[in-house]
Amino acid sequence: MLPRLSLLVSLSLLAFTVACTQAPPTPPDTYDADVQTLKDTDTAWAKVMGAKDFEKSMSYYADDASLLMANAPAINGKDAIRAAFKPVFDDPNFALAFQASRIEVAKSADLGYTQGAYTLTITNPQTKKPFTDKGKYLTTFKKQADGTWKVVADMVSSDIPLPAPGKK
Repeated sequence: MLPRLSLLVSLSLLAFTVACTQAPPTPPDTYDADVQTLKDTDTAWAKVMGAKDFEKSMSYYADDASLLMANAPAINGKDAIRAAFKPVFDDPNFALAFQASRIEVAKSADLGYTQGAYTLTITNPQTKKPFTDKGKYLTTFKKQADGTWKVVADMVSSDIPLPAPGKK
């Protein structure tokens, strides 16, 4: 009788434990909202850059961001990016437009990227005339504690081919 009672009590405790155990709550799916927020952020940043608002433009970068430009070493840190961009913004011919054609956000909802095309006009240092470059970009954003997205890596790639070796 005792073994049967022990078995009954054990099975009852097991059933009670299983009945009281709940699966952990599933986090809400914020993918669509995150993609829209990242799209809005990229669009707002493009408008600020187009308006030549230097300080506001720099506010989109995280403190530890990296800027990767063609034919140049990586520029690491917001202060270094600021120093590199200041002369560009001061150029009277400076104009920049960009638009994302692809936006993705990680399932973890803390990283995302935008990919698109840009048009940049600056003064050519050799000819002192306006020069327009067109190309593509890939920008990685990280969601901040306050829910905003900041640039952590920004890379541009010109569509203008490099000259063949030995040619100028």
